[in-house]
Amino acid sequence: MTMLELEDIETFYGQSQVLFGMSLSIKEGEVVTLMGRNGMGKTTTIRSIMGLTPARGGRITFRGQDITALPAYRIAKAGIGLVPEGRRISPNLSVEENLIATASKGTSGNGKWTLQSVYQLFPRLQERQTSMGNQLSGGEQQMLAIARALMTNPELLILDEATEGLAPLIRQEIWACLTRLKKDGQSILVIDKNIKALSEIADCHYIVEKGRIVWTGNSVSLAANSKIKHRYLGV
Repeated sequence: MTMLELEDIETFYGQSQVLFGMSLSIKEGEVVTLMGRNGMGKTTTIRSIMGLTPARGGRITFRGQDITALPAYRIAKAGIGLVPEGRRISPNLSVEENLIATASKGTSGNGKWTLQSVYQLFPRLQERQTSMGNQLSGGEQQMLAIARALMTNPELLILDEATEGLAPLIRQEIWACLTRLKKDGQSILVIDKNIKALSEIADCHYIVEKGRIVWTGNSVSLAANSKIKHRYLGV
């Protein structure tokens, strides 16, 4: 079953067009990547999905519902959890307050992700549960941003720059977390520059260049295509 589908999305900042017919799809339980050099439209694609920079053309559907023109809060409520670039946790709230501020049992009402379960996923957050957001390291903030998104019990989890600027050991912990989420059947859309780590967990890759999808395929195809990696990813 297709969970998210973008069809010919066109997005602008003012009069400047950034996305030109962007199309991609994510099936239930899939991990999908969006890759490309900086400034090519990856974050704008996510902003369009989330209603933060609404598309002016094309169509976005989530679980069969047209969400193209919905406000951001309704898109989040529909079951999409975002881990934004830069984390954007609340600096003057404690770890626990950050987690419960937007907590939800999700569209199914089952509420799989609770304080206890996210603390099991990230034990460090339980150790720091009374610390304020601005007292956390960059790695701890990223764990908190992921845990906060999971606390909404999303059908689809989106991560923009999943491990950017993090120490190697913290990166390993984030990738281990995403591997576990994949095994649990969580649908994920992820942006990151670590092609090796992405290739190990992803079912499908999309490469974007100047606001358009220029290549799509699985990890085996990507590994075998050195020209594509060199041309569009700088590898």
